[in-house]
Amino acid sequence: MSQSRQNGSSGLSDALHFLSQWAKNPLLIGAVAPSGPYLARKMASHVDLSRPGPVIELGPGTGPVTQALLARGVPRERLLLVEYDPQFCDLLAGRYPGVKIVQGDAYNLPKTLESHLDGPVAAVVSSLPLLVRPEEDRIRLLRDVFAAMGPGGTMIQFTYGPKSPMPLEAAELEGGYTGECSAPILLNIPPARVWLYRRVAA
Repeated sequence: MSQSRQNGSSGLSDALHFLSQWAKNPLLIGAVAPSGPYLARKMASHVDLSRPGPVIELGPGTGPVTQALLARGVPRERLLLVEYDPQFCDLLAGRYPGVKIVQGDAYNLPKTLESHLDGPVAAVVSSLPLLVRPEEDRIRLLRDVFAAMGPGGTMIQFTYGPKSPMPLEAAELEGGYTGECSAPILLNIPPARVWLYRRVAA
């Protein structure tokens, strides 16, 4: 079987699996299809490989962004995937041996990662459907992400909406943070944008 035929078959299987899980819990999954390759590569391109520490991926689903991170040059042993759905965890374990997978809640990040980190995180790459959660949940997630990364870290998040999925003026975050948005990635279906969130330097 040709490589393109294999990729097409895998992509169809992933889409069906994703749609099945979305039908069971649309608020948890948040989208009816996995991220496309153009969006995944765009997200991975913002990971600073020179920063030490693990790269955390939140909500990897069937793994298109995971694949892009590996292609970007992130070593398998530096990747740590946080996925809530146990079926997706099983799929990811078979597809990406050597990558650490933690089944847990990204919105309770300190507890989920408490026994898995021994130093600052290099970057956090998120495909979580933020807009289905209350604003206070999103702010708490961002606070936890910044605490895990330390100074200079970047949270990379995609959204299908025209606005930032994180509130850009959150008084609850001491010191504040900045949000930088990409141009629309029109080759993704539906079109999406990538947001980069960074803590304001003291």
